[in-house]
Amino acid sequence: MHIETAGSGPDLVLIHGWAMHGGIFAPLTPLLAEHFRVHVVDLPGHGFSRDDDAPIDAQVWAARIAALTPMHAIWVGWSMGGLVALHAALDHPRSVRGLVEIANSPRFVAAADWPHAMAAKVLEGFESGLERDYRATVEGFLALELIGSPNPQSTLRNLKTRVFERGEPPLRALVDGLRVLETTDLRARLAELAMPSLWIAGRRDRLIHAEAMRWASQQTVHGEFVQIDSGHAPFLSHPREVADAIIEFAGRVPPA
Repeated sequence: MHIETAGSGPDLVLIHGWAMHGGIFAPLTPLLAEHFRVHVVDLPGHGFSRDDDAPIDAQVWAARIAALTPMHAIWVGWSMGGLVALHAALDHPRSVRGLVEIANSPRFVAAADWPHAMAAKVLEGFESGLERDYRATVEGFLALELIGSPNPQSTLRNLKTRVFERGEPPLRALVDGLRVLETTDLRARLAELAMPSLWIAGRRDRLIHAEAMRWASQQTVHGEFVQIDSGHAPFLSHPREVADAIIEFAGRVPPA
């Protein structure tokens, strides 16, 4: 598993979303590195870890990252990376002293008791599209992520260039990653979170509803909620706002 480290200070682990890699955080990482020692992860099957054939499983990934990064870190996960960070906080609480969830909720797919989420048919459409033309399907997912962001077309062009700059992820990783999003449901475990958590939502996000994140923050003992006027990737359109929210939150997290 490829992990890059930058900056100095308290440890912070940064985890990307589906089909991406750690380079996606380029606007955010240097801002955080002014205050933290940032460990930027490429998940197995993604980026420079694309040849890592570990199972595509958020819980397994959380355990591996916890073993490879310093204990008592603040973990920041975006989208699918948020599920990994949430698993780490629940299963390896000594490794996580603070949790930041960016555009992630404990359940991605809508259900009768969970209306503020993505329709299952949306993920099913991406899964079938991967078999036909996975590059076009990934680019379609990127476009959906940027709906509601300022200057979405120019950002999308930049993102299309960046997403494959560390190589193309294997099809297996993409398909299995969608199944992680389809099947994970951690709502019932939120009350177990022992550490402070910050939930950063995009007000215009079309994938993760802000109300789902607000609800999640209210189920935790020490949860906070912040909303940014962005789409699904607030660190691309509003990197300073995201960085400031994380820095201020970290200042309120008790030291290890």
